[in-house]
Amino acid sequence: MITLKVNGEQHSLDIEDDMPLLWALRSEIGLTGTKYGCGIAQCGACTVLLDGKPVRSCFMAASAAQGKEITTIEGLAKNGNLTKVQAAWVAEDVPQCGYCQSGQIMSATALLNQTPNPDNSDIDAAMAGNICRCGTYVRIRRAIQRAAKA
Repeated sequence: MITLKVNGEQHSLDIEDDMPLLWALRSEIGLTGTKYGCGIAQCGACTVLLDGKPVRSCFMAASAAQGKEITTIEGLAKNGNLTKVQAAWVAEDVPQCGYCQSGQIMSATALLNQTPNPDNSDIDAAMAGNICRCGTYVRIRRAIQRAAKA
């Protein structure tokens, strides 16, 4: 048994220790907002926050997340109120296909939690590992800048 604290709730899971956190979240807990992209921690679609830091859930064993606070895209908005990052994403019309967006938003959230007023180099460094096949990088940058000002 593995116990994970996800979005403030405890979940006891009867899974193998080496099951990737991504599959524990999606298949066992039912939180499908975190996406499978590459499976080798290179694209960022599976990004979640672990104690506030962005991690690639496809490449992390669920057992390694025990005792830590896991936040998924589903855990950001409270009572239907979007976070400043989510609101900026909507205002800047960031998503095109949308597949990478939960990972992008999680990385941007972590960035702004650590660096409230990032410059372009901060944004580049924080977002470098998040791939968007549609190429909405300009809108992503604008959304992060907008959220920083909110």
